[in-house]
Amino acid sequence: MNRRNFLLASGMGVISAKSLTSNTFKDQQDGLFYSGESNKSKLTKIFPKPLREGSKIAITAPASPISEWQVRGAVRTFKKLGCETVIGDTIKNPKGEYRYFSESEDKRAKELMDFVEDPSIDCILCGRGGYGVMRILNKLDFEKFRKNPKIIIGFSDITALLTSVYNLAGLVTYHGPVASSTFNNFTLENFKKVLFFNQDQNFTFDYPRADIIQSGVATGNLTGGNLKMIVSTLGTPYETDTEDSILFLEDVDEHPYKIDRMLTQLKLAGKLDSVKGFIFGIFKGLNVRKPFYPNNSFTLREVIDQVIVPLGKPVVIGMPIGHIKEKFTMPIGVRARLDTETKSIQFLELPVLA
Repeated sequence: MNRRNFLLASGMGVISAKSLTSNTFKDQQDGLFYSGESNKSKLTKIFPKPLREGSKIAITAPASPISEWQVRGAVRTFKKLGCETVIGDTIKNPKGEYRYFSESEDKRAKELMDFVEDPSIDCILCGRGGYGVMRILNKLDFEKFRKNPKIIIGFSDITALLTSVYNLAGLVTYHGPVASSTFNNFTLENFKKVLFFNQDQNFTFDYPRADIIQSGVATGNLTGGNLKMIVSTLGTPYETDTEDSILFLEDVDEHPYKIDRMLTQLKLAGKLDSVKGFIFGIFKGLNVRKPFYPNNSFTLREVIDQVIVPLGKPVVIGMPIGHIKEKFTMPIGVRARLDTETKSIQFLELPVLA
């Protein structure tokens, strides 16, 4: 019995074994993965293979520019783990003429798709976020992501890529460090726990320093990422599917009224109606009132109390995701259980292929 079937047989899984195996692409309707049509119920979730010694990791910059010097820490880290790295031309050959983009839209999209189709590549690690993924989404072939399942990981602006690939190709993706991140012990151990082959892993994250805003237990499909990017894709074929989900959200350097506006937009768009539980990242100044003429603003904690708490779902804040040095690697699409009392996230499916 393989690991995934063992997990299901032990009672931790809550969905059928059939839903954990991939249909072949020929069994799907033409255009399903890149037409933007709402056919998610017909997609069978698929998982990439885990990393192990000898795996090859491609580093690319699908959004803003970054230098080889800035990713040297990641290259050293993966070398120590016995993995090979290959750095894309979007990083090796920077062109300042593209301003806040690493390269032209066509070249960024082509490099990403080339790595997707390269059978020697096991993982695509984005160099950094910044801004730019949205400009290439309509140039990506989501059928090829499904035909060539591999680990795709990043955060911030990369959220738009991660959620699009999961929603339109059915491939589980990973919200975690980028190549320019600090791979300290916390980040690296969580990265390895999720993405490297380890037959005896217990896939539960807990973080005692998190705060409980509303108690409870919830089960759903993990999804989310950067709040700005979740909102920015609303009304497009690439918007995040929040149905039956545990929604995790993070952002950085945003005033409470901006967080209020984005959460309210999600609420008005109906995106919070079927969310089962909420996980917020670590926000600085949670109880700080920022200036807002002619008075001061609500605090971010008060915004969450006003917009999210009335939904009556479990809510925790202060989980290590996103724009912080120590971060979890969160698999988008994996069934999970949120328990606010233990401040834990338990994966009810293995995050990579057994």
